[in-house]
Amino acid sequence: MHDFTESKEKAVAIAIGKKGFNRDTAFEHLNEIESLADTAGAVIIEKIYQELDSPNKATVIGKGKVEEIQALIEEKGISLIIFEDDISPTQMRNLENTFQVKVVDRSGLILDIFAKHARSLEAKVQVELAQSQYLLPRLTRMWTHLSKQYGGIRTKGPGETQIETDRRMLKIKIQKLKEKLEDISVQREQQRKGRKEFTQFALVGYTNAGKSTLMNSITDANVYVEDKLFATLDTTVRSFNLPGGAKSLISDTVGFIRKLPVNLIASFRTTLAEAEEADILIHVVDVSHKFFREHIKTVNETLESLKISQKPTILVLNKVDLIEDANDIRAIESEFPMAVFTSASRNINIQKFLSVIQEKSEEQSKILSFILPYTAMELISEVYSNSDILSRDDNDEGICFKVRVKNDKLKILEHNLGKYLKK
Repeated sequence: MHDFTESKEKAVAIAIGKKGFNRDTAFEHLNEIESLADTAGAVIIEKIYQELDSPNKATVIGKGKVEEIQALIEEKGISLIIFEDDISPTQMRNLENTFQVKVVDRSGLILDIFAKHARSLEAKVQVELAQSQYLLPRLTRMWTHLSKQYGGIRTKGPGETQIETDRRMLKIKIQKLKEKLEDISVQREQQRKGRKEFTQFALVGYTNAGKSTLMNSITDANVYVEDKLFATLDTTVRSFNLPGGAKSLISDTVGFIRKLPVNLIASFRTTLAEAEEADILIHVVDVSHKFFREHIKTVNETLESLKISQKPTILVLNKVDLIEDANDIRAIESEFPMAVFTSASRNINIQKFLSVIQEKSEEQSKILSFILPYTAMELISEVYSNSDILSRDDNDEGICFKVRVKNDKLKILEHNLGKYLKK
């Protein structure tokens, strides 16, 4: 993978669209590539959009654009070409041979950013796996100088090329990374088991929507916040108290983005499992963004691909302070009547947000009060295993419990303690 961290590289961003595609949308996509490039450490000098009936099979772009970009490279010292969409390994090789500069596509750029921002062992393994899977079909262009045939000791057999050897080694590496990730997943699952009694919320949303800032506003998480795409990758789980006093948990998950590389989603399954395990999702949206509706659609599609789109969800339209026209706010309120409008950075409407998640939490559970006699002490473990203890008072009759029980645990508790529960 390319390393953008040492200095700002001058780059050209290119998007291809079919004739008739909305140009405003096309350039918004290029703006997103510009933000990604900035996060990676490159600066976009020129944005190019070309409409084609179909991409050129050899070079993606047309002959005229190839010549135009070649002139830009020579005139402005461009060292990097970034394509807004993914391109084939053959197209990438042909373009690098033509331009004699680096060429990356959307997936390659996002993977570089993830590699740069990975901090924990889990995140590093996830990114390394995704990178390795991305590189596997692209080894040809990396090994074009090694066309000599090798044979003999330490090779698969007579006539094996260097690229075949490297491909085989990379497949072994991928398998080992998958096994390592599976071990981490098992450890994560053990950690999650201890949280079952609490209502669990998971923040989801488009990258840079303000999830980490919102989390910091209701907990003491001190999650790293920066106005860049994918500033944080590692999942953070923190406890906080709902307005009613019940202890709950909230996790901050990795941000989504259009055309998030498939390998990356697969690799980050252990991180995204926090969202899968959550009782309630909190979908955070940067409502000040011109294309926030497209962002909502992207997140919803990603949640659907993860098979968690049916979970109870609170829509939070964040960064409302950046909308200057009150008429615009009223129109959005009419369009999204169930949404909570906030500004996490300025602490606007955070109490309203807490009230909403209190209500949502209560919908997912039931509060029960009952006395467990001392003659039934063998059932006390059932109480602690299947409920959140709000209060306990030991008196002459037995133990007086007030508990919150999640809906999915209610039948278990009713089956085991039915005759002691107050209806």
